[in-house]
Amino acid sequence: MIISINGSILSEQEAVIPATDHGFLYGMGLFETFRTYNGRPFLLEEHMARLESGCEELGIRWRRPSHEQAVLHIQRMLECAGIADGYVRWSVSAGTAPLGLPLEEYAEPLDIVYVKPLPAPSEGLYRHGRALQKLRLTRSGLETGTFRLKSFHYMNNIMGKRELASYEWLAGAEGLFLTPEGWLCEGLVSNLFFVKEGTLCTPHLDTGALPGITRAFVLQLAEQARLACSEHFYTWDELMLADEVFVTNSVQEIVPITTLLDETGLQKRISAEAGPITRQLIDLYRKFT
Repeated sequence: MIISINGSILSEQEAVIPATDHGFLYGMGLFETFRTYNGRPFLLEEHMARLESGCEELGIRWRRPSHEQAVLHIQRMLECAGIADGYVRWSVSAGTAPLGLPLEEYAEPLDIVYVKPLPAPSEGLYRHGRALQKLRLTRSGLETGTFRLKSFHYMNNIMGKRELASYEWLAGAEGLFLTPEGWLCEGLVSNLFFVKEGTLCTPHLDTGALPGITRAFVLQLAEQARLACSEHFYTWDELMLADEVFVTNSVQEIVPITTLLDETGLQKRISAEAGPITRQLIDLYRKFT
């Protein structure tokens, strides 16, 4: 893995932050993850816009690089890593400040970029899908009360991942958070979609789901394909009646879900492989990438 801090490319051992950085002390920081195709970061402007909006919400005075600057920096890091394409995590940490909870804004944040090789592609995953495991642990509340931030606060996700690992009946599943009220929310590292009677459904962002960049792009693709779409509040029982299910994120793109499991291990087989609307959206997505 190659890391840069404020534009300087460093080894993992050299890449350090001060112990008084408020990203470390209080979790005041945000990040974006995305991937490159032929050396070009996909949906970069959308990722940078979300990062910029989140920094404004947290009072972090982050100077957003131009599109050209960001692309060149990522390409330079790919070259240093010796890879043609990679997984990119672009983080902004609040920077150093005195101990305590400040009222003033953070004026000198740290720009931290990580680049590493992508996981090996698995066409079987996109054809035969994976399982989705309902978690007992519910999704935590919003950081600022307005919308979900892609923040350094990942304790909820880590504890969810540990719960997921405790279910031994099916390996390789994604975990699914519900809200404390019982509404479907999102996966551990993904947004959720399902198809019912030809309508593409996804949990409303008011559930506390992350406003995912790939989620928004898939909704655009669905609109272009003249698919009926619904963002609403849904239950697990409604998901169990779905004709197709899939999850999205910026690295794995669109992944079919072919099996649903609840906390007791009860399984519901949705299909043997990706359904027709899921395959249509995968094909449309790949035309852009």
